[in-house]
Amino acid sequence: MMAHADFDSFLQELRGIVPQSSLISDPLRTLAYGTDASLYRLVPRLVVRVGGEDEIQRILPLAARHAVPVTFRAAGTSLSGQAITDSVLLLIGDEWRSWKLAGDASTIALRPAVIGGHANRILAPFGRKIGPDPASLNVCHVGGIAANNASGMCCGTAQNSYRTLETMRVILADGALLDTGDADSRAAFRASHRELLAALEGLGRKTRADEALASRIRDKFRIKNTCGYSLNALVDFEDPVDILQHLMIGSEGTLGFIAEITYRTVPDPQYKATTLILFPDIRTACHAVGIIKPLPVAAAELMDRASLRSVEDQPGVPGLLRELDDQAAALLVETRAGDPQRLQDQVAAITAALSAVATLAPLTFTTDRAECDRLWAIRSGLFPSVGSLRPTGTAVIIEDVAVAVPRLADLTLDLQELFGRHGFDGSIIFGHALEGNLHFVITPDFAEPGAVDRYRRFMADLSEMVVVRHDGSLKAEHGTGRNMAPFVELEWGAQAHALMREIKRLFDPANLLNPGVLLNDDPHAHLRHLKPMPAVDPLVDKCIECGFCEPTCPSRALTLTPRQRIVAMREIVRLEGARESRALRHMRRLYRYQGLDTCAVDSLCALACPVGIDTGKMVKQLRGRGWGPVAHRVSRWVAGHFRPVTVVTRGSLGAANLLHAMLGTRLMSGLTGGIRRLSGGRIPLWNPYMPRRARPGPAPRPTGPWAPRVVYFSSCASRTMGPARGDPEAESLVPKTEALLRKAGYEVIHPKRLDGLCCGQPFESKGFDADAARKMGELETALRRASRDGQDPIVFDTSPCAFRAKRDLAGSGLRIHDIAEFLHDFVLERLAIRRLPETVAVHPTCSSIKMGLQLKLTAIAEACAERVVVPQQVHCCGWSGDRGFTFPELNAAALKDLRPALPDVCESGYSTSRTCEIGLSLHSGRYYRSIVYLLDRCSTSRNGPR
Repeated sequence: MMAHADFDSFLQELRGIVPQSSLISDPLRTLAYGTDASLYRLVPRLVVRVGGEDEIQRILPLAARHAVPVTFRAAGTSLSGQAITDSVLLLIGDEWRSWKLAGDASTIALRPAVIGGHANRILAPFGRKIGPDPASLNVCHVGGIAANNASGMCCGTAQNSYRTLETMRVILADGALLDTGDADSRAAFRASHRELLAALEGLGRKTRADEALASRIRDKFRIKNTCGYSLNALVDFEDPVDILQHLMIGSEGTLGFIAEITYRTVPDPQYKATTLILFPDIRTACHAVGIIKPLPVAAAELMDRASLRSVEDQPGVPGLLRELDDQAAALLVETRAGDPQRLQDQVAAITAALSAVATLAPLTFTTDRAECDRLWAIRSGLFPSVGSLRPTGTAVIIEDVAVAVPRLADLTLDLQELFGRHGFDGSIIFGHALEGNLHFVITPDFAEPGAVDRYRRFMADLSEMVVVRHDGSLKAEHGTGRNMAPFVELEWGAQAHALMREIKRLFDPANLLNPGVLLNDDPHAHLRHLKPMPAVDPLVDKCIECGFCEPTCPSRALTLTPRQRIVAMREIVRLEGARESRALRHMRRLYRYQGLDTCAVDSLCALACPVGIDTGKMVKQLRGRGWGPVAHRVSRWVAGHFRPVTVVTRGSLGAANLLHAMLGTRLMSGLTGGIRRLSGGRIPLWNPYMPRRARPGPAPRPTGPWAPRVVYFSSCASRTMGPARGDPEAESLVPKTEALLRKAGYEVIHPKRLDGLCCGQPFESKGFDADAARKMGELETALRRASRDGQDPIVFDTSPCAFRAKRDLAGSGLRIHDIAEFLHDFVLERLAIRRLPETVAVHPTCSSIKMGLQLKLTAIAEACAERVVVPQQVHCCGWSGDRGFTFPELNAAALKDLRPALPDVCESGYSTSRTCEIGLSLHSGRYYRSIVYLLDRCSTSRNGPR
């Protein structure tokens, strides 16, 4: 941070602007929140969660008064170091996720924290989407997309943020807000910032008058280019307001803050056809790109042999890839159309155009979506595959450059030669061939002697090759950041570079907005502050800190995300090696709550992670290592005495319900809340949706001899927890499920000594793996006897238990079904269903998602109710076994978006886990219960055998 900055005075005044809870300065969270996906690390002195425009408008002038640099951060998927700082980091969180859609969906206004993929889900019903489509679209935020002018596989240069920008709300360094879509705002800004607009108008006029410079700028932006500022704004527009808002695109937070952007949306054709074309060599593949570029091709992804080799052993990849020689290459080509006939015509045109090009296999398009997805999985797996194969401790650097398409083959071959010259063997090349845009991945180990200097020489040769030899862009779509800032003048020349300096001076004369990014006087800036990547645990060592895991994490708005947990663990290991005992003790103490206690261990992060890293599994192991001998003895005792523990738990719920009836909800809440506070949070928190004790149903009626058998395993939660007090559904889940199965014509069999059985999930989630395995072993024995050694299907009424059983008993010969799976696949067809005129909500649990059953759960609800709502922004509920009782703030954070996502007419919700349903009820204000209740309510038996 700048030496003359008065940070203490800044902080003192800042406390009058934002709540104290929004000011983060502890060493754990500043490290974690200050990490992005790049190869650099700077730890901010302060992180500020910014709640709205008014706070930004007051913070920026305050920072200017005290000479304190600030950096804006959204999702932190930046690959070039744009979102890190050692000063003040302004964190743009969920408060910035609102949007407004035009009636015809021709435009959409998005706040900066809206995830790009979510914007497309909003637009999908209208057959539209936003133009930019970066690979991180389902993770990155719109603010970052616009600030970096990120593009992608199909975006090209015609549909990026610069080309599809309609209007913008921008806040400048002096706190002034300009809404370019509002006439009054434009008029007021013209009056208040006359000098700035006059200077921009003058720069534009001067640039356009210089024919050589203007021509150079136009040529540079005919290909993808995010190196430096968007100088094309000076030649494309005359109105200084238009110049200003287009300069903001790609400015990486160095000129101001984009508080909202309105995009002109683009068509998203429904019909698509895809093919993977194999060529004998790169030059032939690039020649094919030139042939199909004028045709209606949406994407053409180039992959060299090293790329294909990195994924050839993965499931679903065509076996032919393993037989290719070292010179081979591939193009993944997709064409899209609004109707099937047009798509067929386009496929025919592309096929005919390539008929004279040498290929290694016949060219065949597919329209099967599953097959298309498998082909695209090859392309999307390239970067993560290299990340997962790299040696532990090495960095992952992905760069992107662009040239005119006729130069693409030469550039690719030159890159391969460059890798060999600098010892980066095994590096891969892939990219958006239609735009002459190549990505490449190298994995240096900066801990090795001489590694930094080797990287310096590589970057110097790369820059010379791209700029001088091929007249290309050093940054095509990842943004200049820190790693290309020293090379901007090399690419643009002294005149254009001086123009960029003048733009920066006009907007940010004190150089306080993200200093060091995009423009940097230090020729070695790209070699400083390199991120350490020490080995932590084989479970997570392959993490490349990309942040893909974060959107689905239930604790992301409370404490840490999976990426941040790994970052913090790496710092703990570094401190251990550095023997910094005091800092280490402090970090470990902070990590206990932030990293371990408030992790939901749902493992959804493994599904989102490009390399399948299961941070939840790591956390469970760390929890297990943290328990003392007394805790392990208690766990063993509970596992060995599970039946009496179940009885006591059931009795406790009955007593709590009786006390609730006597005191009422308000007094009960006050009393239990006070007890919890006095206990220091050790006593579980009661809430009005706590379950009553589960009660057995009436004795079942006998079933006919023709009835098929099904073994029904009711979880310990279902056996102990009944419906909540006040729930119109008064019957407990076990008798309700048994009655539904019998209604469908099944003979229901229960395992013997049921109250003593458990799948082991409560033990595993706390890290007591041995006790969890013991309980699963007991359950397997009981299920094998009940099912006649696997002859009969087995149904679990709780998804977390079903998932654990399916995982641990795979290959056992037992046919295990989750309740939603069994109802959908076998029970629905045996019932007569009357669809109810209701709107209901459905929540797929994290276990349902991991088993791939969310669509089946939704289908059951859709068969039963006229309208079904599945909130898109709600993922794991964060109850996490019993965490909802002991750390209720985790459940509250995970479900903060639930109530606003449910329409008023929605009166009830359905899921497949009794404990999850407690939290869902509490934070929605509706009773959530098992999907069994909904199906039972709308169905009658179809008589006779099936």
